[in-house]
Amino acid sequence: MSAHTDRYENAVARYFEAWNAAGPEARAKAVAAAWTPDGRYTDPLADVTGHEQIGAVITAAREQFPGFAFRLTGRVDGHHDTARFSWELVSGTDGAAPVAGSDVVTLDAEGRIRSVLGFLDRVPQGA
Repeated sequence: MSAHTDRYENAVARYFEAWNAAGPEARAKAVAAAWTPDGRYTDPLADVTGHEQIGAVITAAREQFPGFAFRLTGRVDGHHDTARFSWELVSGTDGAAPVAGSDVVTLDAEGRIRSVLGFLDRVPQGA
């Protein structure tokens, strides 16, 4: 059980590294480490495939919320090649977390993300 739990937690840690990477070069490297080349990211605001498009979605979110970081809330739960977890977007200035969601990821045999199905649980009005 522990080996599987580590697999899910490691994949989610790489996912957050990509979302929190500072700068285009670090972000591209983190996306490549987290996702398969044909990886897909889908949430209510985006449906993209491949490292370049995933990186663009992350960049857009970072530009919309400068000074914020994504962090895990709760624990990572998984079975087979699927894991789920919840997250929030937290201000580095005052600790406010105006955005929160839950994601379900599917992993390949090496633990890289093949797909993300994201759900937004809390979004500020007008965002």
